[in-house]
Amino acid sequence: MIVVMDLQVGEKELQAVEEVLQEYGYQCHLIRGENRIVVGAVGSGSGEIPPNLETMPGVEKVMRVMQPFKLVSREFKRDDTVVAAGKLRVGGGFVSVLAGPCAVESEEQLKEAARAVKEAGAVGLRGGAYKPRTSPYSFQGLMEKGLNYLSNIKKETGMAVITEAVNPADIEAVAEVADIVQIGARNMQNYPLLREAGQLRKPVLLKRGLSATVEEWLMAAEYIMSGGNYEVILCERGIRTFETYTRNTLDVSAIALAKRLSHLPVIADPSHAGGQWRLVRPLALASLAAGADGLLIEVHPDPARALCDGPQSLNPKHFSELMSEVAALVPVLGKTLCRGEA
Repeated sequence: MIVVMDLQVGEKELQAVEEVLQEYGYQCHLIRGENRIVVGAVGSGSGEIPPNLETMPGVEKVMRVMQPFKLVSREFKRDDTVVAAGKLRVGGGFVSVLAGPCAVESEEQLKEAARAVKEAGAVGLRGGAYKPRTSPYSFQGLMEKGLNYLSNIKKETGMAVITEAVNPADIEAVAEVADIVQIGARNMQNYPLLREAGQLRKPVLLKRGLSATVEEWLMAAEYIMSGGNYEVILCERGIRTFETYTRNTLDVSAIALAKRLSHLPVIADPSHAGGQWRLVRPLALASLAAGADGLLIEVHPDPARALCDGPQSLNPKHFSELMSEVAALVPVLGKTLCRGEA
């Protein structure tokens, strides 16, 4: 359930409400929005609404949340959540583009990619230090060395860094470098990893699983938020279908649906969806038109020599052309593009 509080409520009244809910076995989550203050009561509570709760000082009304995902739901928080990191703003009318190589291959490769995407207008640098791959013989990333390279580039460029954590034991080391910690598609239902992400106090980008329903995706986000981390970005990256001409099928409808069901920002990864660099542009623009709050784009200085996902990576020239189109489209959609130029 959610308890809607008066905007002028005092800390003493809030504490009294939380104590009553805890007596009935609920976990309390406090969200302060622009238009209202909400206490979310979730967990293994009795299911009962405590008597006289609605008459307590500062309480406006008590409502049951019908969706299985409580903290993630639009019922729980009507205002869009805005996730911020450096110049990056995602959600609430802000659009940010994060770009860079699929995998960190060398310090020089990362520097070249970072400079190119920043000059074109990206506000976030993506790059995988840890790479979970389908084949055990494929490039698995530079791991700790890759994190060091990302840390150095972050200091040089001032860009927000996003990189993936694949193991609960490594998430703290990743979080020391990353401004946004990515949970990849293969780990969307890695519940120990999600619980660790819930303990972080920095943004988490949660990719939709290869065959996950929208509800399963949102329930995975619920795991993170139930741990106390409310800065979650959802990422639609395509799902597995019967189609073989594309790597995955970009579910544009899921972007619009997730925006309707949840207050969390939603971005799209057209690179993994299409699997071909020529498809990235139309899929990116379609995602923004469907309501996406940002894009995650793979850009490599020399895609033909990439150790990971070269065929779906844009080169700097093609990325710059895409950014020009994104910059033209975003105002038409009534949103603001966050720019990363010096």
